[in-house]
Amino acid sequence: MLKKLLGKTGMLVSQLGYGSMGLRGPRTWGVRSVDEPASERMLHAVLDAGINFIDTSPDYGICEERIGRYLSSRRSEFYLATKCGCSHVQHGNHLEIRHTWTKATIQRNIEESLVRLQTNHIDLLQFHGGEAKVLHEAGLIDVVKNYQAQGVIRSIGVSTSLPNLPAFLDLNVFDTFQIPYSCIAPEHEPWLARVATTGAGIIIRGATAQGGPEAVVRRPTINQIWELARLSDLLPEGMKPAELILRYTLTHPDCHTAIVGTCNEQHLLDNVAAANTGPLPELLYDEITRQITSAIESATVASSRIDI
Repeated sequence: MLKKLLGKTGMLVSQLGYGSMGLRGPRTWGVRSVDEPASERMLHAVLDAGINFIDTSPDYGICEERIGRYLSSRRSEFYLATKCGCSHVQHGNHLEIRHTWTKATIQRNIEESLVRLQTNHIDLLQFHGGEAKVLHEAGLIDVVKNYQAQGVIRSIGVSTSLPNLPAFLDLNVFDTFQIPYSCIAPEHEPWLARVATTGAGIIIRGATAQGGPEAVVRRPTINQIWELARLSDLLPEGMKPAELILRYTLTHPDCHTAIVGTCNEQHLLDNVAAANTGPLPELLYDEITRQITSAIESATVASSRIDI
């Protein structure tokens, strides 16, 4: 699988990464349960397919524990990215996820993640959202830098989106940025180049637009943009929408890796095959871009004409 340098981190990462949220566990977390044997198979299948970048978080239920349990013996084969700023409050059978920006929370996240992941270092620690001003004034970046000086943390990043992204960029302290992007959710596209000019690594989430128009769970906004842009007309024979969307994302010159989450082994193989096929042909990529841009402009003009 094609690998790219993740900015200035020195990490040579597979262009297709793995987002582990789908392995978070019981239904009390609000998602379909994935049992232990299936989790073990999936995680080994990820590495066997050539993926060497795994993204997780303390927010993702028992995900970190499963990565540690099943992949600690293969730790040298992949880069491990997790997050901080995560806290949980139990309400009966419901577990509420909160983001708490205190030194105690950050320290607890790091120490507990090391234990759950069965590792002595984290390749990339990312702030899980938040506001740049809050993190800076609370001294939380310095907390993580102290761990970095000890070798516990290799690189520091942030998972963010608009409107908070610009302020994080202005701090000029992050090695990576995790940003949502796809051809049918392109609002962050101008920021990819701005982040890239700083030398920071770019991790794309939402690279398949959550399955696109053929997803099991239909998402009206995504389907609307797909239809307005008439992207079905551009599908080459034999190519599914999810492949077109993923390969479009991977073709973007500023995408270093795109984390795609699944707990379905066939979907994993499909994603790997799509990534290994390579970038979209230039003419097709440009035409998708043109039609998406035109569709968004038309929708904006139409909405501005609505009488209030």
